[in-house]
Amino acid sequence: MAGHLAAAGHDLVVHNRNPEKAVAWAERHGGRAAPSPAEAAAGAEAVISCVGADADLEAVTLGEDGAFQTMRAGALFVDHTTVSARIARRLDEEAVGRGLLAVDAPVSGGQAGAEKGQLAIMCGGSPEAVAAAEPFMNAYAARIVHVGPAGSGQLTKMVNQIAIAGVIEGVSEALHFAKAAGLDTVKVFEAVSGGAAQSWQMVNRWKTMDEGEFDFGFAIDWMRKDLGLALEEARSNGARLPVAALVDQFYADLQARYGGRQDTSSLIRRLVE
Repeated sequence: MAGHLAAAGHDLVVHNRNPEKAVAWAERHGGRAAPSPAEAAAGAEAVISCVGADADLEAVTLGEDGAFQTMRAGALFVDHTTVSARIARRLDEEAVGRGLLAVDAPVSGGQAGAEKGQLAIMCGGSPEAVAAAEPFMNAYAARIVHVGPAGSGQLTKMVNQIAIAGVIEGVSEALHFAKAAGLDTVKVFEAVSGGAAQSWQMVNRWKTMDEGEFDFGFAIDWMRKDLGLALEEARSNGARLPVAALVDQFYADLQARYGGRQDTSSLIRRLVE
């Protein structure tokens, strides 16, 4: 995402918790690396973050060397991390109190979408904040939707992950059945991928799942984190998520057996190994 911003002509100062990564990025794309979020954010028109989880986001924004310590009044903060709606709302409140604009803007599309600049972005925040963020996000987004006030972007990302969990399990079971029935899985894909069964997961992962390849970016560890956020939110809002809860446990089984770094399509391994 930072690369697309640089290519669009923006002057960037980057920070990564692994300093070598920030330096390497700056050498490749221009701009410069900063040793802390606070230094990276000082004087910036916009600050954009994408880290791991709630605690990471809190550290890079509200920590002693966090970006909020040096952001100037009127600046924009956009967070692309998938985190809880709770911390998204907290950061929005902090931003308002400091005279900042804030958008919680989790993304969908995975590593490939980020590299191609074709991410789908779901935004929570004020209309003013989202309008200010759109010119920056256009550098790496195929779709930007303002879904509601602060926290709404994160809640929508939970919807996204709930839907994906069920689809991946469905594709896994369908492929497993096709193999067990002795069918030509290439022909089966040709037959079913153009009809009602078609999905992004089927089109992009059927072949690699069939061939036992599971190194495509979005890891089980991150999916379990995301599903955990959705299940926690469901406990407070009363939503019932039996399939999401079941698939989360399937992923827990895979974590225990193989570790959590393989991508989410490795769900089929529970059925074939």
